[in-house]
Amino acid sequence: MPAQILDGSATSKQIREEIKTEVESIKSTTGVIPHLAVIIVGEDPASVTYVNMKKKACLNAGMHSTVHELPADSTQEQVVDIIRALNTDPNVHGIMVQHPVPKHLDELEILATVDRRKDVDGISRDSLGSLVTGDPLFISATPAGIIELLDRYKIPIEGKHAVVVGRSIILGKPVALYLLNRNATISVCHTRTKDLGEMTRQADILIAAVGKPEIITGDMIKDGAVVVDAGYNRVEGRSHDVGDVEFESASAKASWITPVPGGVGPMTIAMLLKNTLKATKAFIAENSK
Repeated sequence: MPAQILDGSATSKQIREEIKTEVESIKSTTGVIPHLAVIIVGEDPASVTYVNMKKKACLNAGMHSTVHELPADSTQEQVVDIIRALNTDPNVHGIMVQHPVPKHLDELEILATVDRRKDVDGISRDSLGSLVTGDPLFISATPAGIIELLDRYKIPIEGKHAVVVGRSIILGKPVALYLLNRNATISVCHTRTKDLGEMTRQADILIAAVGKPEIITGDMIKDGAVVVDAGYNRVEGRSHDVGDVEFESASAKASWITPVPGGVGPMTIAMLLKNTLKATKAFIAENSK
Protein backbone atom coordinates (compact mmCIF):
# COMPACT_ATOMS: atom_id res chain seq x y z
CA MET A 1 0.00 0.00 0.00
CA PRO A 2 1.49 3.38 -0.99
CA ALA A 3 2.45 5.75 1.80
CA GLN A 4 0.01 8.39 2.97
CA ILE A 5 1.05 11.98 2.35
CA LEU A 6 2.10 14.37 5.11
CA ASP A 7 0.67 17.44 3.40
CA GLY A 8 2.72 20.44 4.48
CA SER A 9 0.95 22.80 2.11
CA ALA A 10 -2.52 22.13 3.56
CA THR A 11 -1.25 22.03 7.15
CA SER A 12 0.71 25.25 6.83
CA LYS A 13 -2.33 26.97 5.35
CA GLN A 14 -4.36 25.97 8.41
CA ILE A 15 -1.62 27.22 10.76
CA ARG A 16 -1.34 30.52 8.91
CA GLU A 17 -5.09 31.05 9.20
CA GLU A 18 -4.85 30.40 12.94
CA ILE A 19 -2.01 32.93 13.16
CA LYS A 20 -3.96 35.50 11.13
CA THR A 21 -6.88 35.22 13.56
CA GLU A 22 -4.55 35.77 16.54
CA VAL A 23 -2.85 38.72 14.84
CA GLU A 24 -6.22 40.38 14.23
CA SER A 25 -7.10 39.90 17.89
CA ILE A 26 -3.80 41.39 19.06
CA LYS A 27 -4.23 44.39 16.77
CA SER A 28 -7.75 45.08 17.97
CA THR A 29 -6.96 44.74 21.68
CA THR A 30 -3.46 46.27 21.89
CA GLY A 31 -2.81 48.12 18.63
CA VAL A 32 0.45 46.19 18.25
CA ILE A 33 1.29 44.81 14.80
CA PRO A 34 3.72 41.86 14.86
CA HIS A 35 6.82 42.87 12.91
CA LEU A 36 9.48 40.61 11.39
CA ALA A 37 12.70 42.22 10.17
CA VAL A 38 14.80 40.19 7.72
CA ILE A 39 18.42 40.95 6.84
CA ILE A 40 19.80 39.64 3.57
CA VAL A 41 23.42 40.14 2.54
CA GLY A 42 24.11 39.76 -1.18
CA GLU A 43 21.83 38.69 -4.01
CA ASP A 44 21.85 34.90 -3.93
CA PRO A 45 18.82 34.01 -6.10
CA ALA A 46 17.50 31.30 -3.78
CA SER A 47 17.85 33.58 -0.74
CA VAL A 48 16.06 36.43 -2.51
CA THR A 49 13.21 34.08 -3.39
CA TYR A 50 12.93 32.81 0.18
CA VAL A 51 12.95 36.33 1.63
CA ASN A 52 10.20 37.44 -0.74
CA MET A 53 8.12 34.40 0.21
CA LYS A 54 8.54 35.20 3.91
CA LYS A 55 7.57 38.83 3.41
CA LYS A 56 4.46 37.85 1.44
CA ALA A 57 3.48 35.32 4.12
CA CYS A 58 3.83 37.99 6.83
CA LEU A 59 1.64 40.42 4.94
CA ASN A 60 -1.01 37.74 4.29
CA ALA A 61 -1.09 37.01 8.02
CA GLY A 62 -1.61 40.69 8.85
CA MET A 63 1.95 41.14 10.09
CA HIS A 64 4.44 43.81 9.16
CA SER A 65 7.69 42.80 7.46
CA THR A 66 10.73 44.83 6.49
CA VAL A 67 13.69 43.57 4.46
CA HIS A 68 17.12 45.10 5.00
CA GLU A 69 19.14 44.44 1.85
CA LEU A 70 22.92 44.75 2.14
CA PRO A 71 25.51 44.40 -0.63
CA ALA A 72 27.57 41.22 -0.77
CA ASP A 73 30.74 43.10 0.21
CA SER A 74 29.26 44.44 3.46
CA THR A 75 31.53 44.29 6.48
CA GLN A 76 30.87 42.41 9.68
CA GLU A 77 30.43 45.72 11.48
CA GLN A 78 27.84 46.98 8.98
CA VAL A 79 25.69 43.86 9.44
CA VAL A 80 26.05 43.91 13.22
CA ASP A 81 25.15 47.61 13.41
CA ILE A 82 21.80 46.97 11.71
CA ILE A 83 21.05 44.08 14.06
CA ARG A 84 21.84 46.20 17.10
CA ALA A 85 19.52 48.93 15.86
CA LEU A 86 16.74 46.37 15.34
CA ASN A 87 17.38 44.89 18.79
CA THR A 88 16.49 48.22 20.39
CA ASP A 89 13.56 49.06 18.11
CA PRO A 90 10.36 48.43 20.13
CA ASN A 91 8.34 48.11 16.91
CA VAL A 92 10.38 45.11 15.74
CA HIS A 93 9.50 41.83 17.43
CA GLY A 94 11.42 39.28 15.37
CA ILE A 95 14.79 39.41 13.59
CA MET A 96 16.03 36.92 11.03
CA VAL A 97 19.34 36.83 9.14
CA GLN A 98 18.88 35.02 5.84
CA HIS A 99 21.21 32.03 5.58
CA PRO A 100 23.80 31.75 4.15
CA VAL A 101 25.76 34.99 4.40
CA PRO A 102 28.85 35.65 2.22
CA LYS A 103 31.86 33.59 3.27
CA HIS A 104 33.94 36.54 4.44
CA LEU A 105 31.44 37.16 7.25
CA ASP A 106 31.36 35.30 10.57
CA GLU A 107 27.79 34.04 10.55
CA LEU A 108 27.80 32.64 14.09
CA GLU A 109 29.01 35.94 15.52
CA ILE A 110 26.37 37.81 13.52
CA LEU A 111 23.64 35.51 14.85
CA ALA A 112 24.99 35.92 18.38
CA THR A 113 24.25 39.66 18.10
CA VAL A 114 20.49 39.07 17.70
CA ASP A 115 18.58 39.71 20.93
CA ARG A 116 17.47 36.32 22.28
CA ARG A 117 13.92 37.65 22.68
CA LYS A 118 13.82 38.42 18.95
CA ASP A 119 15.74 35.41 17.60
CA VAL A 120 12.71 33.91 15.83
CA ASP A 121 14.92 31.83 13.53
CA GLY A 122 16.32 30.05 16.59
CA ILE A 123 19.81 29.27 15.28
CA SER A 124 22.05 31.47 17.42
CA ARG A 125 24.38 29.82 19.94
CA ASP A 126 22.08 30.97 22.73
CA SER A 127 18.95 29.51 21.14
CA LEU A 128 20.64 26.23 20.22
CA GLY A 129 22.10 26.01 23.72
CA SER A 130 18.65 26.42 25.26
CA LEU A 131 17.44 23.55 23.06
CA VAL A 132 20.20 21.39 24.56
CA THR A 133 19.04 22.23 28.09
CA GLY A 134 15.43 21.52 27.13
CA ASP A 135 13.99 25.00 27.64
CA PRO A 136 14.15 26.72 24.23
CA LEU A 137 12.52 30.09 23.70
CA PHE A 138 12.47 29.65 19.91
CA ILE A 139 13.16 26.52 17.88
CA SER A 140 14.56 26.83 14.38
CA ALA A 141 11.66 27.06 11.94
CA THR A 142 12.32 23.98 9.81
CA PRO A 143 12.80 21.55 12.75
CA ALA A 144 9.77 23.11 14.45
CA GLY A 145 7.78 22.66 11.23
CA ILE A 146 8.74 19.00 10.99
CA ILE A 147 7.61 18.23 14.54
CA GLU A 148 4.43 20.31 14.12
CA LEU A 149 3.59 18.34 10.97
CA LEU A 150 4.05 15.03 12.80
CA ASP A 151 1.92 16.28 15.68
CA ARG A 152 -0.89 17.52 13.43
CA TYR A 153 -1.07 14.06 11.84
CA LYS A 154 -0.97 12.47 15.32
CA ILE A 155 2.19 10.50 14.56
CA PRO A 156 3.72 9.35 17.87
CA ILE A 157 7.29 10.39 18.65
CA GLU A 158 7.90 9.18 22.20
CA GLY A 159 9.77 5.88 22.33
CA LYS A 160 10.37 5.79 18.56
CA HIS A 161 13.80 5.43 16.95
CA ALA A 162 14.37 8.57 14.90
CA VAL A 163 17.27 8.63 12.45
CA VAL A 164 18.37 12.05 11.22
CA VAL A 165 20.53 12.19 8.11
CA GLY A 166 22.28 15.57 8.24
CA ARG A 167 24.00 17.62 10.93
CA SER A 168 23.64 21.30 10.01
CA ILE A 169 22.98 23.87 12.72
CA ILE A 170 19.79 25.02 10.99
CA LEU A 171 18.24 21.57 10.56
CA GLY A 172 20.01 18.30 11.39
CA LYS A 173 21.31 19.11 14.85
CA PRO A 174 18.31 21.04 16.18
CA VAL A 175 15.73 18.54 14.88
CA ALA A 176 17.69 15.73 16.56
CA LEU A 177 17.71 17.65 19.85
CA TYR A 178 14.01 18.48 19.52
CA LEU A 179 13.15 14.81 18.92
CA LEU A 180 15.32 13.84 21.89
CA ASN A 181 13.42 16.33 24.06
CA ARG A 182 10.23 14.59 22.88
CA ASN A 183 11.60 11.25 24.21
CA ALA A 184 12.58 9.67 20.92
CA THR A 185 15.77 7.60 20.66
CA ILE A 186 18.08 9.41 18.27
CA SER A 187 20.72 8.44 15.72
CA VAL A 188 22.42 11.18 13.68
CA CYS A 189 24.02 10.21 10.37
CA HIS A 190 25.73 12.15 7.58
CA THR A 191 27.51 11.67 4.26
CA ARG A 192 30.52 10.07 5.98
CA THR A 193 28.48 7.50 7.87
CA LYS A 194 29.60 4.02 6.90
CA ASP A 195 26.78 1.89 5.44
CA LEU A 196 24.14 4.61 5.69
CA GLY A 197 21.43 2.16 4.67
CA GLU A 198 22.10 -0.04 7.67
CA MET A 199 21.32 2.92 9.92
CA THR A 200 18.31 4.27 8.02
CA ARG A 201 16.64 0.85 7.92
CA GLN A 202 16.42 1.00 11.72
CA ALA A 203 14.35 4.19 11.69
CA ASP A 204 10.74 4.38 12.81
CA ILE A 205 10.99 8.07 11.85
CA LEU A 206 13.51 9.00 9.17
CA ILE A 207 14.45 12.67 8.67
CA ALA A 208 16.44 13.32 5.49
CA ALA A 209 18.24 16.66 5.73
CA VAL A 210 21.62 16.24 4.10
CA GLY A 211 21.20 18.21 0.86
CA LYS A 212 22.05 15.36 -1.52
CA PRO A 213 19.47 14.63 -4.22
CA GLU A 214 17.65 11.32 -3.72
CA ILE A 215 20.39 9.88 -1.51
CA ILE A 216 17.74 7.87 0.37
CA THR A 217 16.16 5.13 -1.74
CA GLY A 218 13.38 2.68 -0.98
CA ASP A 219 15.74 -0.18 -0.08
CA MET A 220 17.15 2.01 2.72
CA ILE A 221 13.76 2.36 4.46
CA LYS A 222 12.09 0.02 6.94
CA ASP A 223 8.58 -1.11 6.08
CA GLY A 224 6.09 1.24 7.68
CA ALA A 225 8.58 4.00 8.57
CA VAL A 226 7.56 7.65 8.63
CA VAL A 227 9.76 9.52 6.14
CA VAL A 228 10.26 13.28 6.30
CA ASP A 229 12.19 14.73 3.36
CA ALA A 230 13.65 18.13 4.23
CA GLY A 231 15.88 18.33 1.18
CA TYR A 232 15.51 20.71 -1.77
CA ASN A 233 17.94 20.09 -4.61
CA ARG A 234 18.09 21.44 -8.12
CA VAL A 235 19.03 18.77 -10.63
CA GLU A 236 19.89 19.59 -14.21
CA GLY A 237 17.25 18.29 -16.60
CA ARG A 238 14.55 17.98 -13.93
CA SER A 239 11.52 20.25 -14.18
CA HIS A 240 11.31 20.82 -10.41
CA ASP A 241 13.43 20.53 -7.28
CA VAL A 242 13.87 17.09 -5.80
CA GLY A 243 14.34 16.02 -2.22
CA ASP A 244 16.92 13.91 -0.45
CA VAL A 245 14.56 10.93 -0.78
CA GLU A 246 13.75 9.06 -3.97
CA PHE A 247 10.01 9.50 -3.62
CA GLU A 248 8.64 6.68 -5.79
CA SER A 249 10.59 3.83 -4.23
CA ALA A 250 10.38 5.31 -0.72
CA SER A 251 6.61 5.75 -0.82
CA ALA A 252 6.26 2.04 -1.58
CA LYS A 253 7.89 1.23 1.79
CA ALA A 254 6.87 4.08 4.10
CA SER A 255 3.59 4.47 5.98
CA TRP A 256 3.75 8.29 5.77
CA ILE A 257 5.95 10.52 3.62
CA THR A 258 6.37 14.21 2.84
CA PRO A 259 6.39 15.26 -0.82
CA VAL A 260 8.87 17.68 -2.38
CA PRO A 261 7.65 20.30 -2.97
CA GLY A 262 4.67 20.69 -0.65
CA GLY A 263 6.00 19.02 2.48
CA VAL A 264 8.51 20.59 4.86
CA GLY A 265 9.02 23.85 2.94
CA PRO A 266 5.61 25.44 3.59
CA MET A 267 5.83 24.40 7.25
CA THR A 268 9.08 26.31 7.66
CA ILE A 269 7.48 29.63 6.76
CA ALA A 270 4.43 28.91 8.91
CA MET A 271 6.62 28.27 11.95
CA LEU A 272 8.64 31.43 11.35
CA LEU A 273 5.35 33.35 11.53
CA LYS A 274 4.38 31.40 14.65
CA ASN A 275 7.69 32.30 16.31
CA THR A 276 7.21 35.97 15.40
CA LEU A 277 3.74 35.89 16.92
CA LYS A 278 5.19 34.29 20.07
CA ALA A 279 7.84 37.02 20.30
CA THR A 280 5.16 39.70 19.89
CA LYS A 281 3.00 38.22 22.65
CA ALA A 282 6.02 38.06 24.96
CA PHE A 283 6.80 41.73 24.19
CA ILE A 284 3.22 42.74 24.99
CA ALA A 285 3.25 40.77 28.25
CA GLU A 286 6.57 42.28 29.31
CA ASN A 287 5.44 45.83 28.62
CA SER A 288 2.09 45.47 30.30
CA LYS A 289 3.63 44.82 33.72
